[in-house]
Amino acid sequence: MARYGMVIDLNKCIGCGACVMACIAENRREQALKAVSEGLKALENFKKRTYITTHIAGTYPNVGMYYLHMICQHCENPPCVSVCPTGASYQTKEGVVLVDKSKCIGCEYCVQACPYGARFWDSYIRSIDKCTFCIHRVSAGELPACVSTCPTGARMFGDLDNPASEVSRVVATGSAVAFKKEEGTKPKVFYVLPMRRR
Repeated sequence: MARYGMVIDLNKCIGCGACVMACIAENRREQALKAVSEGLKALENFKKRTYITTHIAGTYPNVGMYYLHMICQHCENPPCVSVCPTGASYQTKEGVVLVDKSKCIGCEYCVQACPYGARFWDSYIRSIDKCTFCIHRVSAGELPACVSTCPTGARMFGDLDNPASEVSRVVATGSAVAFKKEEGTKPKVFYVLPMRRR
């Protein structure tokens, strides 16, 4: 059985936002169009499943900039699942963390439990929403939309238990790290941190 994971190489990211737009087009198009039609304020408040923040590192004159991606970490030990009172938050056999919107009551316990800030209430679908690793695409043999769209190959996806997969090889080198390991969540999204700029 596959154990899906992702590696995001922050050295390769150019901050173009193609991954964000691909995710919206693939998964949240109707919500985005509704936000656009309702005006600027609604668009400013439009929540995304994946988002990028800009960071400055170093001190003058050795200063660099990098872009940090945040998505659901698809944890092996997801606190969002254990706090859900209805079973709406669940984990597939491949370890992908999903939300069954037909069971979601909007209590937002999972939002509070997520240490990554990766969940949000979507008033359009009246459910909690989050990254799904595009499991509908993966099940059809395709890559997640964000991975297939990235022009620099900054995002990699595959089976962490398959030593031949790119993600498995990168994680095995120790060059990719998981965030907030101290939370005990065992995230399956890893980051290759930016190299020090000279």
